[in-house]
Amino acid sequence: MNLKQAQKFLKDHDIRYVLAQFVDVHGVAKTKSVPVSHFEDILTSGAGFAGFAIWGMGMAPHDPDYIGIGDLSTLSVVPWQPGYARIVCDGRVRGKPYAFDTRHVLKQVLAATDVRGWTVNVGVEPEFMVLRKQEDGTLAPADDSDTLEKPCYDYKGLSRGRAFIERLVGALQTTGFDVYQIDHEDANGQFEINYTYADALTAADRFVFFRMAAGEIAREMDLVCSFMPKPFRHRTGSGLHMHLSLSGNGKPNLFHDDKDKHGMGLSRLGYQFLGGLLKHARGLCALLAPSVNSYKRLVVGESLSGATWAPAYITFGDNNRTSMIRIPYGRLECRLADPSCNPYLAMAAVVAAGMDGVEHKMDPGPPQNENLYELSRAELRRRGIGLLPQNLGEALDALEADPLFSRVLGAELIQEFLKVKRMEWVEYSRHVSDWELNRYLEFY
Repeated sequence: MNLKQAQKFLKDHDIRYVLAQFVDVHGVAKTKSVPVSHFEDILTSGAGFAGFAIWGMGMAPHDPDYIGIGDLSTLSVVPWQPGYARIVCDGRVRGKPYAFDTRHVLKQVLAATDVRGWTVNVGVEPEFMVLRKQEDGTLAPADDSDTLEKPCYDYKGLSRGRAFIERLVGALQTTGFDVYQIDHEDANGQFEINYTYADALTAADRFVFFRMAAGEIAREMDLVCSFMPKPFRHRTGSGLHMHLSLSGNGKPNLFHDDKDKHGMGLSRLGYQFLGGLLKHARGLCALLAPSVNSYKRLVVGESLSGATWAPAYITFGDNNRTSMIRIPYGRLECRLADPSCNPYLAMAAVVAAGMDGVEHKMDPGPPQNENLYELSRAELRRRGIGLLPQNLGEALDALEADPLFSRVLGAELIQEFLKVKRMEWVEYSRHVSDWELNRYLEFY
């Protein structure tokens, strides 16, 4: 889209304001509302922000402004706010791309695949919970009747949630999402919406928009749409599974090869990329599962529905959902990420790890095609199967110990991420929970 086309788009859709949008280090959308009469300013001088007021920008009160420069290819309407449009911005400081802008970081990482003539394609599967606040302030599924112990794919659960789902899907379709499947997931109040994959940058832009749409549409309906990984202790958590492939050199999927001796349709290139993901899995964990709550999802154990579905083990397998990487024939499904991640940072980390595997021709070892939840710790050790970090502090230590991410994503950014997330971990560690009070108050 060029400027003339953009101006026509704004006029045709009766746009009065344009949201200049970017994300902080957590991946949370930040915006300024710009009257349409000043739309061109977003493309030239940009929208200015005080970087010190934003998480993870590495800025002090005396630093220059963080400037968002709009990317015309991302201009779209905001369906739940008539008269508004949104444009995604790239960060500039002193006129130059900014090392703490995670969208810029993803672009830089993707440049390494661009020079090979490859495109990284990512299909994300957002899981989320639609909840309501009860009179006592606690949260419950929006539908009172959504109480089954195994509610996955339940017709009633999907049907009774359709008012919110249809509004959300309609908003997504209006802005170019090709939604092809919707289902009730494994926890009460939990849903998943599937839409067609895109190149990694577009996929990250879209997921940010997805969260914006879901959150605001739910609020208008007096509901809460939560992307928290694990809101309920005894129910399965929400993931953000990433389906990964490479295209290029005249081929739609360079990871596909029907001659694969393991029968999973993976090419040598696909196995090498997979090898990189497994090698760097523990460091990846902090970037793909970046909240304290993420590790309530990744712990080993069962829920009422029979399984956590969490990828706690550093392995891969054919259709094995107990592994970190599932192979749905000819592509990779990374099951580690959850919807609390910064999608730019998460995808940059995945590509960095996978391309390291390609660069060094890494062998991921044999697949594990059985229920790993049933294996003892001793048997897992005997097979050399590693366990993902089981809390945020452990994951941050693993990230700091893996030099790949500082080298490829930027040492300054990784240090800032570690600083912000260690603050979060310390705050959580100091918190005294009801569980502790109930257990220890008069125990001794």
